[in-house]
Amino acid sequence: MLFTNAGMNQFKDVFLGQGKREFTRCADTQKCIRVSGKHNDLEEVGYDTYHHTLFEMLGNWSFGDYYKKEAIAFAWELLTDIWKLPKDRLHATVFRTDDEAYELWKAYLPETQIHRCDEKDNFWEMGDTGPCGPCSEIHFDRTPDRSGGPLVNTGVPEVIEIWNLVFIQYNRKSDGSLEDLAQKHVDTGMGFERICAVMQNVHSNYDTDVFTPIIKALERLSKKQYFGDLDNKNGIAMRVIADHIRTLVFSIADGAMPGNEGRGYVLRRILRRACRYARNLGFRSPMMYQLTDVLSETMGDVFPEVPSNLEHIKRVIKAEEESFLQTLDRGLERFEDIQSALNKNDSTVITGADAFLLYDSFGFPADLTELLARERGLSVDMEGFTILMNEQRTRSRSARKNIVQEVASIQHDVHSTFKGWEKLTLEAKVEFADQTSLITDSTPFYAEMGGQVSDTGIITIDNVNYHVEDVRKSGSAFIHILDKPVSDVIGKIAHLAVNHDRRWDIQKNHSATHLLHEALRRVLGTHVQQSGSFVGPDALRFDFSHIQKVSQEELADIQAIINEKIRERIPVVTRELSIEDARKVPNVKMFFGDKYGDSVRVVTIDESFSSEFCGGTHVVNTADIGYVHIISESSVASGIRRIEAISSFGIEQYIRKLQSELINKDNAIQSAMDTVRTLEKELSGLKVGDLSTQLDSVINNAVTIPETTIRFVTLRADGLSMDEAKQLGDSLRNALKQQGLGLIASVQDEKISLVCIATDDIAKERSAGQLVGIIAKKLGGGGGGKPHMATAGAKDIKGLEALLNDPLSVFRV
Repeated sequence: MLFTNAGMNQFKDVFLGQGKREFTRCADTQKCIRVSGKHNDLEEVGYDTYHHTLFEMLGNWSFGDYYKKEAIAFAWELLTDIWKLPKDRLHATVFRTDDEAYELWKAYLPETQIHRCDEKDNFWEMGDTGPCGPCSEIHFDRTPDRSGGPLVNTGVPEVIEIWNLVFIQYNRKSDGSLEDLAQKHVDTGMGFERICAVMQNVHSNYDTDVFTPIIKALERLSKKQYFGDLDNKNGIAMRVIADHIRTLVFSIADGAMPGNEGRGYVLRRILRRACRYARNLGFRSPMMYQLTDVLSETMGDVFPEVPSNLEHIKRVIKAEEESFLQTLDRGLERFEDIQSALNKNDSTVITGADAFLLYDSFGFPADLTELLARERGLSVDMEGFTILMNEQRTRSRSARKNIVQEVASIQHDVHSTFKGWEKLTLEAKVEFADQTSLITDSTPFYAEMGGQVSDTGIITIDNVNYHVEDVRKSGSAFIHILDKPVSDVIGKIAHLAVNHDRRWDIQKNHSATHLLHEALRRVLGTHVQQSGSFVGPDALRFDFSHIQKVSQEELADIQAIINEKIRERIPVVTRELSIEDARKVPNVKMFFGDKYGDSVRVVTIDESFSSEFCGGTHVVNTADIGYVHIISESSVASGIRRIEAISSFGIEQYIRKLQSELINKDNAIQSAMDTVRTLEKELSGLKVGDLSTQLDSVINNAVTIPETTIRFVTLRADGLSMDEAKQLGDSLRNALKQQGLGLIASVQDEKISLVCIATDDIAKERSAGQLVGIIAKKLGGGGGGKPHMATAGAKDIKGLEALLNDPLSVFRV
């Protein structure tokens, strides 16, 4: 998992009965980031009032302790007794068959404020498999007359979900079936930013004191005024930047770094996306880093890691901005050239080669190119882009190996001190630099050795960032291989920062290899000896002496031992010992053929289980590994077997790969489904388009409001979705031009969708929002919106028919 995207991530093992905690109840606040995969809110950020790339998830948990009755009671007590939210503005939803939750809510709410909903809204699952169960959401009604019941779960911001109570009682298996969990649990999640908006009586998260200090700083820096109107370009840009700077600051404070892979590349994409919106506000030089002080001041008391790392955060963000801004203008010019060429050829698809050029030469992440394309009605050939990206990575790996070999052959008198055991960032003096190779007098970067891959990260010199893509050791010198040439830096002070998340994943896999080694010996016999290994961030590989194939039963036993030791939460102890003392450690594993100095590092995981000579990096406790899964066992030579395994983040990647393979096998069905969706969209367009051609006739039948020159048009068009009705409303407003009000009503599944419009010249005195409120109230519903267009839901179909037969009744007192 690249980032925590849900509050329950760290408790999944408890829900599945594979782990325990010292407590059965807890409450927490969890920083969550949703920018990729299933949970991806990136494209909505800035364009609405409540989506964010980073948000705080407030939660309370029960691990086999309290259940539905208590969870609902706790929620009600907090919202109404402690926070004093109006009871008549709260609505609860329950899963359609969850009679127990429905009856429990009746103790607090009238049945008109309790809603049964389907799986889409009220059955919670974190993925295709895993812990799941029915949920009960609490929604807050912001409509002026508290009439938002029909708008629950319709995506209308006037009635917004603020809290989700999840009753985890099942495990979804890979075949889609549900099995009961041994214990029932409660997992609740409340978005901090949303509840702030409710408590502070504002309609947008960006109008709360979480975001307003950042937006005010943006107004000051840009000399432009912020507008909350969702269509205002300056407002969109400021919301995007305010959101993205929070994600960057908190992530970097927690040890993540912008980079070319994994988490690092996600942060780089976010920063460059924000830079593009900063350009819309007129910024031509780095400015994002200037917003970090605001976050430090407003959030520092709660998140002390922000002020304590503030200078580092500023330096990283500013350097990233400077790097991207050097090429942004030229990249935008190149994009315009690409668009012009497409226009000449009557094409709307940016080729993979052009997208790769923008990435490779101008630093445009693919999603930035997609954003620019979308704004211009274009698309991007992402399949072609991905092919070219993979080819470049293959070439880059080969070139780096050649450079290391050349530099290693000439460096004999430069020395480095490795300090990566104690710290992952430090200042050091540059001792040697040649092309893309750099050596400092000390370093936190682990060099590839002992089967463990090297660290990656960033070295900053004179405010210029160099990405460390590989580290090799020659003699006592640690050679950092950079992503671009470096010159005139010898003798200067460099800031070195290891990619913390990647190092952490490597450490998990390295400690897992020690557990695997001992588990092999216990299941197969003490003849097992290590003959090679590979430890990376995504997976581990372990070669060992054994004469025959390891059976499935033996593999299961080996894996069970490893994960038992992980669940036992054993401290991983690393000691520096003299070679004599190290050899005396009970059952210590040494590797014949290896040369040892006067002192060695010994890694122990329970003295009765595993002790090894090892110079690699490790976790602090076996529980940090999370889980280990063996994915293959094979022969690599006579008498030598190989096991490949994954842990933690690698397991998620493996699952995604399997899912991708399943999707590819099922592409015929998917293609058919895509065709159906396309036809549905075309049908929707034809439906609205056909109705639009009839508007002249409808307008000719308009009634005039007494004592005015304002025409009132009504149109019933059943079977339209709310979006389709709004499209038709836009067409009607354009056709009326001036002195016009309109009502479009659509009945579908016994529910009424209402759209009211007002032409611009009368929208202030005859607001569509006021009109839809009057009509919805007559029909047993509620809603609201902007002066020129507003929406509502209602239920009284007979009342609608009477109103359409006598439209002027709307205006009679």
